[in-house]
Amino acid sequence: MKRNLRLSAITLFFATVIVGCSKDDKTTATGITAAQVNTLIVDGTWDVSLYNEAGVDQVSDFSGYTFDFNADGSLLVTGPAEKTGTWNSTTESGKVKIPIAFETETDGPFESISDDWFVLTATDQKIELKHISGGDGSEDFLTFEKN
Repeated sequence: MKRNLRLSAITLFFATVIVGCSKDDKTTATGITAAQVNTLIVDGTWDVSLYNEAGVDQVSDFSGYTFDFNADGSLLVTGPAEKTGTWNSTTESGKVKIPIAFETETDGPFESISDDWFVLTATDQKIELKHISGGDGSEDFLTFEKN
């Protein structure tokens, strides 16, 4: 009887742990609005401090580039080469999403970040984003830090 009770308690503990855990520690931010993200992102210029595409670190692709998000939805990137794009922030299913697009890019790092990014965290110094591929379900992470 004691053994069955102990076994039940252990089973309940592990079931709780398994249900409470997920494969991804990062979930999209709650409590932040698209308007708040708009205010944060247009204030200053940003560098890419993390770009992880499907588990592969590719932050070096953005070394030397500075991103300037403008209130009119335009995006100017300066550095080794100048790039232009668009952005906005919207809410989808209660989560803030930032679509970024570099329309003239058909290959390379700027094309690879032309996607819909969900906000994980956003402060006046750092904005962490996540994209889940519709093709294979892989996860990409992009972090901008104010320079």
